[in-house]
Amino acid sequence: MSEMENSWSDNDIYDKINRKKPRRRKGVAEMDYSEREREKERVREERRGEFRCIHCREFVSTRGPIGTEHRNHCPFCLWSKHVDLKKPGDRKSECKAPMEPIGLTFKQEGFDKYGRLRQGELMLIHRCTAGDKISINRIAGDDDPQVILEIFKASKELSPEDRAALEQQGIRPLDESDENQVMIQLFGKNYQDEQAH
Repeated sequence: MSEMENSWSDNDIYDKINRKKPRRRKGVAEMDYSEREREKERVREERRGEFRCIHCREFVSTRGPIGTEHRNHCPFCLWSKHVDLKKPGDRKSECKAPMEPIGLTFKQEGFDKYGRLRQGELMLIHRCTAGDKISINRIAGDDDPQVILEIFKASKELSPEDRAALEQQGIRPLDESDENQVMIQLFGKNYQDEQAH
């Protein structure tokens, strides 16, 4: 039998022996009662289009006009859960730890025709409590504006080390100089007119 006719090469045998088996979720029979109940509740919530916040435990709807395609944080406390791995909505992260809102930033929108930086929309900065993962997320239309202002205050009070670490990732945390723009984005241009009177 020639080498060409042999369908098993040394590499194929090595691959079969050293191949890692994919991780699988526990089957229902392998779960204890509380795990089964939590899994059932998670599936029911997902079907209803809602989830329970990992931080404040409020029920959060993922449906309705919220201004974003993928609900990724609680509108009451603005905490998130580390569920996305590479892109918004992929839900492939195995971490599942809470993500704390640590500040605000503006979305980078590029430059206008005169070479000036365009002002982007207001974004939340989340940091995973189990690791160093940082993500920025759109603010949803039903997010509590008072909690957003509390996060803005936290953004202004970030340590120089945290601020430098974020800036290394291309994220500029907002500071006092951004306050007027934050208020306009939260409360509209009428806010600026009201402050003038």
